[in-house]
Amino acid sequence: MKICTFNVNSIRIRMDLLGDWLNHRNQDIDVLCFQELKSTEQDFPYKDFEKMGFACEVFGQKAYNGVAICSRLPLENTQKGFSDGVWDGQRRLIGSRIKNINLLNIYAPHGGFRGEEKFEYKIAWYNKLLSFLQVSFSPQDSLVLVGDFNVAKEDRDVYDPEALRDTIGTMPEEREAFNKILDWGFTDIFRTLYPDSIQYTWWDYIGGAIWKNEGMRIDYILGTKSILPQTEAIEVDL
Repeated sequence: MKICTFNVNSIRIRMDLLGDWLNHRNQDIDVLCFQELKSTEQDFPYKDFEKMGFACEVFGQKAYNGVAICSRLPLENTQKGFSDGVWDGQRRLIGSRIKNINLLNIYAPHGGFRGEEKFEYKIAWYNKLLSFLQVSFSPQDSLVLVGDFNVAKEDRDVYDPEALRDTIGTMPEEREAFNKILDWGFTDIFRTLYPDSIQYTWWDYIGGAIWKNEGMRIDYILGTKSILPQTEAIEVDL
């Protein structure tokens, strides 16, 4: 089973790109996890995905946020959000069971600078995610957590640690919140398989940053202990 996570930044705008990319890969992706849909569930392009063999579960929001899981394999026991009216105003979490694996797809808040409301919300959201995991799952479960975490876990996960020190995505409080999720029972699969590799998943649109490899690693695939023996490889497809 091949699982892909992609911050799509408006699903309807990206459909041509997605179709071309899937064709380029010879349609080898089994599960697509999208973040930042910027689309309601009613406006989601279900039929386009059905033509490509995917069934989709969507937790959408107009113009902002939104997450989806599209799969060629049966999706079971789908959960949309935290089941908390306060926290689910922003649509940032969706989960399903696929075969014997529980899959969670998240879009963590971007946040703001220290002291700003967006910064406080981001830290509180991570704490909510942790409490959700503690109540809903066990580290002994076969659980995969993917998505855009909006945190670069270590200095080597950014192209210039000094220039980006204490900026959004690298602040100690953000990294501590992220590490609490790992400490609950997850492994950073990419770093486990490739301990010495430098790889980014996000680049600024401005200035051709992607061609200069001036990026950050803020998108992750995390797995519990039982997932690791089942994992063969992980890659960033540019």
